[in-house]
Amino acid sequence: MQGRKIAIYYAWSRPDETGAPLDIIENRFPALFESRRMLYPRFEELSDPSRFDQGIAGFLDHIMKQNFAEFVRLGEAVTGHPVVEIERVGDGGLYIPLLWDSLENIDTLVVISFDSLRTYQQASQAEIEFVRSFLNKPDHLLFVGPHHDIGEEEPDLHDELIARQVAYFLHHGDKTIPPRQGFGGFARSLLAGLGIPVENRFGLCPASERDGTPSPIDTDASLDRLHLLEGVRGFNLHPHLPHFERIGDALTKLEVLARQRIDLAAPPHPFTADGRTTFDALLQSTPETFAGTLLVGDATLWSSTAGGVDNLKAFWANIVRRPFRGHHS
Repeated sequence: MQGRKIAIYYAWSRPDETGAPLDIIENRFPALFESRRMLYPRFEELSDPSRFDQGIAGFLDHIMKQNFAEFVRLGEAVTGHPVVEIERVGDGGLYIPLLWDSLENIDTLVVISFDSLRTYQQASQAEIEFVRSFLNKPDHLLFVGPHHDIGEEEPDLHDELIARQVAYFLHHGDKTIPPRQGFGGFARSLLAGLGIPVENRFGLCPASERDGTPSPIDTDASLDRLHLLEGVRGFNLHPHLPHFERIGDALTKLEVLARQRIDLAAPPHPFTADGRTTFDALLQSTPETFAGTLLVGDATLWSSTAGGVDNLKAFWANIVRRPFRGHHS
């Protein structure tokens, strides 16, 4: 059988990300030297400035994009086709929108919306219509993956804002994350344009088992129509994962395919104050919403660096090996 054709679309603008001023800590990726300093001795192999850019570009190239390399290798090995990787705006400033021109014959599309909110990446009407057309084909699968929005600002008193951001920071415990860091503007605008708005809220610390593995996800097997979660016991232990809050029509057009447990031993987070113990980790479109399938989950579900790799590989394999439905080219 002909293998599937996969594309990964990184919805960031590299010039806007790498050009963020280092004297402002909020709403940007860390520079490579910052990651090395805060996580020493991890990444010490990247310490030579003559070989590795020590700025934000070095972090994107040698840490961030490497996180997705394992999925690319698996996808190519299973399908026999190269996995197409596209950056929305690359170093040279070339803008490549999410349109058919660069995605011909693709049937499995992964949108990694790791774009800083500061850079204001927004899906155009043409891109929204392309995605709608893509999802009009029963065999097509689209995964939209923003990351967290930590320390989101609200029009309240400064002292209250700081106290909330401190609570968030203590809960996830990651020293490399600033008090305010929001990602996923492209994903938000795309989903809103499709009439199914979703907010990627907070950065919640996931629970783990005594052996250090991720705690099992809570799933409803009756909703797993493509059997994407067969053999998938858990997800990963990235320390700050978002709750995907469905807004408006998304409450009926998107269903919760998987929930992940929160580490209740971590310092308290306001999200758990009402007794919640899980967050909505993976959403799926209902059969009536699109002919194809839309999934919304964290960008790190495609990363191999936060634990749970065996489960993630099973998830990836289920996606790229899923049976063909209807006509395909």
